[in-house]
Amino acid sequence: MTLTEKDSQYLWHPYTQHKTSQIPIAISKGEGALLWDENNKEYIDAIASWWVNPFGHSNKFIADAIYKQLTTLEHVLFGGFTHEPAIKVAEKLMEILPKNQQKIFFSDNGSTAVEVAIKVALQYFFNKGEKRTTIIAFENAFHGDTFAAMAASGISFYTQAFQGMFIDVVRIPVPVKGREQGSFDALENVIQNHNCAGFIFEPLVQGAAGMVMYEPEALAELIKICKKNNVLTIADEVMTGFGKTGKTFAMDYVDADPDMICLSKALTGGTIPMAITTFTQDIFDAFYDDDINKALFHGHTFTANPTGCAAALASIDLLQTEEMQVNINRINKSHLEFQKKIESNPKVITARTLGVIFAVEIKSDSEESYYGSMRTKLYNFFIDKGVILRPVGNIVYILPPYIMTDDQLQKVYATIEEAIEMV
Repeated sequence: MTLTEKDSQYLWHPYTQHKTSQIPIAISKGEGALLWDENNKEYIDAIASWWVNPFGHSNKFIADAIYKQLTTLEHVLFGGFTHEPAIKVAEKLMEILPKNQQKIFFSDNGSTAVEVAIKVALQYFFNKGEKRTTIIAFENAFHGDTFAAMAASGISFYTQAFQGMFIDVVRIPVPVKGREQGSFDALENVIQNHNCAGFIFEPLVQGAAGMVMYEPEALAELIKICKKNNVLTIADEVMTGFGKTGKTFAMDYVDADPDMICLSKALTGGTIPMAITTFTQDIFDAFYDDDINKALFHGHTFTANPTGCAAALASIDLLQTEEMQVNINRINKSHLEFQKKIESNPKVITARTLGVIFAVEIKSDSEESYYGSMRTKLYNFFIDKGVILRPVGNIVYILPPYIMTDDQLQKVYATIEEAIEMV
């Protein structure tokens, strides 16, 4: 039996309707920005395998750091114990995070990083004897699949089976250019009419919504409104963190600091599942008490896994090299040139770029659903051409590894242009 045949016998894939979806492609190896399937067909991974592999596949620097850690201490429980890799990760992050971030909490993926932040926002006020039960989020947000993270997400088909089971979430419009005031007014109105504990947002780019972008000044104003009303702010940097927007964090563009930041995906360079939620000292102090019931009762078996910490340290070291910073700037300039070229195409509604993120919205005769016919046609076309891209409805985006070559980028661009003419 082939790998794909064995797969269909045993495995259940994420975000997949197995009755109607294409057969999964069995990948046998990867190197840099390339992957090869079991038949040795080559693919360019133009989305860094769901945004987690900024330094490419089979990165030797990260692999060596993992191997060294595995031969020293692979794991130890984090309840009542600690270890040097976790402390080093904390020290490293304190150097590059906004200065108001003082404490870090380990978890295992982006969804749980968000789950922790939302639980902390709610319990923060509970610990202070104040009842606040509402979380504010953007329309069409995506924050994960665990229950609180799913509740904060606004893409309906992810959540429709669970309506009526969620925490209280109220949505406001994204402050896209020209519509900022409507978002500001909506936030003020929600705060005045609900007991709001926190506001969670994807800073500057809504990933799963199709790389919807908005300006730093608008986000700074929303954070200012929250601070004025003592509403905690949560920056979900799971997708945007570690260089994707051109700066280390998307919040580095914003003249305001959040109370919490959620990190995952590129944190370990795509090697080991790990996540972190960071907090201000004030938030930590609300849980620091003689009363055991005011502690944060959250964790999992692999909290602060030393091997994952070693991968995170290696990944951050790579990000800070001159080579990677040059690569990020190179990709950004290349995207901007492609954007200028393609946005004049009569079949293109709009194109946009931030850092290494590029998105193009293609005209359609009908309203396109998230997993609609155009998306399927585009996806199959890209796979046939040996390029891994996952369109969102009629929106095609690129989020490549930072080590992708100019030739590989040009092939991705050419394939997208060909696809636009095809649909």
